Amino acid sequence: MKLAPHLYRLGNDVVACYLIDTPEGITLIDAGLPGHWRDLQRELNSLGKSADDIRGLVLTHGDSDHIGFAERLRREHGVAVYVHAADADRARTGKKPKTPTGPMRLGPALRFFGYSLLSKNGLRTHYIGEVTEIHDGDILDLPGKPAIVGMPGHSPGSVAVHVPLADAVFVGDALTTRHVLTGRIGPQPAPFTDDPAGALVSLDKIAGLQASWVLPGHGAPWRTSPAQVGEAIRKG
Repeated sequence: MKLAPHLYRLGNDVVACYLIDTPEGITLIDAGLPGHWRDLQRELNSLGKSADDIRGLVLTHGDSDHIGFAERLRREHGVAVYVHAADADRARTGKKPKTPTGPMRLGPALRFFGYSLLSKNGLRTHYIGEVTEIHDGDILDLPGKPAIVGMPGHSPGSVAVHVPLADAVFVGDALTTRHVLTGRIGPQPAPFTDDPAGALVSLDKIAGLQASWVLPGHGAPWRTSPAQVGEAIRKG
């Protein structure tokens, strides 16, 4: 789905990832679930492109619902997968600490797990055989020149990815605009967070960025200034 010039979303409000299309090629932000491979192919076809036009995949963190088709893309098309060094092991092995689930409502939780595990083949996730480690402050040599902003909290290596060309900041699970376990709509902290207090502090790290879109991995795209994010989440 096209959001703006150069900017496309794959998936839906349950789980989403993003595509940035430029004359120099394509950069992907996150890889959703394994079944989002078909969504990727449809979007590429609509653009008259193929997986061979993808120059890199940048992960906001290493959780399984963000790395879905990453290994397939790397293995079949040689696309480099970028992840913060602190989440590299998570992306390669799936090892992560147990976190409290917090509030939950049966209907929304069943929708999330049904969509993830059944509709989008979440049980068939392949962890990533080889990653390129990135760090806070890096500007990657990829289409759109994505800039990396460390946002530890949801995971140690959670990052925001700022792409001025797309007028967007991609925040992964640093926040959500639709809670996958309760169905609550609106900007709020994401569940399954390693360090909730640290995640709230990290929201201030994007405050100085210039963008019109703040794009989470779960929930609707959010049209707002990054400067407003921290206050909005804390009030919510």
